[in-house]
Amino acid sequence: MSIEDFNAEWLKEARITEQVMDALTDDSLKTAITDQHRTLGQLAWHLVMSIQYMNMLGLQFEGPSREQEIPDSAAEIQASYRRIRHALLDAVKSQWSEEDLQETREFDGELWTNAGFLHFTLMHQTHHRGQMTVLMRQAGLRIPELYGPTYDSWIDRGMDPLV
Repeated sequence: MSIEDFNAEWLKEARITEQVMDALTDDSLKTAITDQHRTLGQLAWHLVMSIQYMNMLGLQFEGPSREQEIPDSAAEIQASYRRIRHALLDAVKSQWSEEDLQETREFDGELWTNAGFLHFTLMHQTHHRGQMTVLMRQAGLRIPELYGPTYDSWIDRGMDPLV
């Protein structure tokens, strides 16, 4: 993965995450599968906070404080995501070179390249975004078209949703 590749993928995937975040409401943030699992608000905030782990790789950018409580406002979570997603991309583009992407670090007992961490960041976001859409459906929210039509958009078009 090059910085240019990451830039293109991050812009595309971050916009998709913003669509998911923008569909949240304050009431929906409390939705959970069970009491033992993260709520929709906790998952959304996790996406915001988890981007900061890239600071451990030497990137310098601002994000919410680790001590900050999870907001009960969907608008606050949405705004925080927008700020940190831009901050990460700006940091990668301004602070790393192509050579920096090949540097390795030990993580969880394995050697990872910085490029590998960038790829993980993309996949981590996608993973939790998928969890969020399930909870959004439970909360009665409309799921945005992320990679194609949703059940609702098929119905809107007068078509039978594919099974």
